[in-house]
Amino acid sequence: MGRSAGLRYGAAMTEPTIRDFHAHIYYDPEEVERAKQLAAAAHERFGLAVGRFHLGPVGPHPRGSVQLSVPRDDFGGVAQFLALNRNGLTIFAHADTGNDLADHTEHVVWFGESEPLNLSIFTRE
Repeated sequence: MGRSAGLRYGAAMTEPTIRDFHAHIYYDPEEVERAKQLAAAAHERFGLAVGRFHLGPVGPHPRGSVQLSVPRDDFGGVAQFLALNRNGLTIFAHADTGNDLADHTEHVVWFGESEPLNLSIFTRE
């Protein structure tokens, strides 16, 4: 079907602007070194900013994690890299649109098993 075929069923969709993406590598204490290796490889290959390595839950994240900041235009390549190199680690990736609740519930991708987030820290906007 052509592009115009979808428009006949309703108005064009509007979407928020994605500023960048965050990819959170989750790990248990015995997996920290594996997470550090993956974060270092992503930094080396893509020049990503790597945050602090938290050993326990922080913010909405249910266990140890580190955040990789991914420029919007690089997300496709980074996502492919993480999917193929996660080595059994769970990765939670989400868009950063400025709507924290939606960014952690609707604008998400999981690599590995999804995990429940502590969404009580977010208020509906």
